[in-house]
Amino acid sequence: MINKLRQQAVNPQLLEKVIAFNKNNTVEDQMKARIPKDQIIYLGKDIWEQAITACLQGANLLLVGPKSTGKNLLASNLAMLFNRPSWNVSLNMNTDENQLLGADTFINNEVVFRPGPITQASQLGGFCVLDEINMAKNEALSILHATLDDRRILDIPGQDLINLHEKTRFIATMNYGYLGTRDLNEALVSRFMVIDMPQIQEEYLNSLLSQRFPSIRSDSKKALVHFFKDLELKVEHAEISSRAMDLRGLLSAIDATKYGLSLQKALNMGITNKAFDSFEQELINDLIRLNFPKELTKKEIFDDTDF
Repeated sequence: MINKLRQQAVNPQLLEKVIAFNKNNTVEDQMKARIPKDQIIYLGKDIWEQAITACLQGANLLLVGPKSTGKNLLASNLAMLFNRPSWNVSLNMNTDENQLLGADTFINNEVVFRPGPITQASQLGGFCVLDEINMAKNEALSILHATLDDRRILDIPGQDLINLHEKTRFIATMNYGYLGTRDLNEALVSRFMVIDMPQIQEEYLNSLLSQRFPSIRSDSKKALVHFFKDLELKVEHAEISSRAMDLRGLLSAIDATKYGLSLQKALNMGITNKAFDSFEQELINDLIRLNFPKELTKKEIFDDTDF
């Protein structure tokens, strides 16, 4: 992965420090399966340099941005880069302390504490991703204040005080304006270094499609990139909602063509039908017809059709 970051011209001094960080990096055998093995690498030199710097200095990261900006991909990539086991916690209004820290349970007729993801990451030097952190109640997050600041301790009621492993890192993600989200309180935000995640640039989207689909034809790739940027423009001008501007949906639609669906039908499943308003759907269909005037199948999309 270091070589792929070198190709993005990421600061070589930072990469040397990552190599030094990983030297004598031990991970328990049962935890090695938790180290991500991503096929797709986040593209963006400046964001990489900011994120690596924060991890090297031992800071917690908050990745802020709308959907399709690669927040979760970058978080997973960071755990892979630093060769650390990863725990992903999807937060919501019902998340409570026990789900985060763990709870007592019965094993062989004995009461045993079963550690939660935050406890395990704290003890084993893992990277813990707090996904959609602004969906959780402040009461649930308040238990993390001492964990996320310079004290780096985890105080679990009824259990021993845990001093965080030196390689433990917390990475939170959030976006604004979604149903159920709320503003984070200042005390919590102050415990993070914050990266404002930009919309994916055209050149990076080109590279992403090439990474994910090595045999995609250049004309098809160009049309798909143009279609997605058209969607982004419609969202910026408030002509359609952000529901349909879904990068995962675009990639899934391209994948679906390998199984026989036409690209137009696949885009309806991955993009169009996520906008529940009929007027929005018609606008998106207009973009599909504009960028793909004829029905495309895998033979027209990929050079290699032997899947």
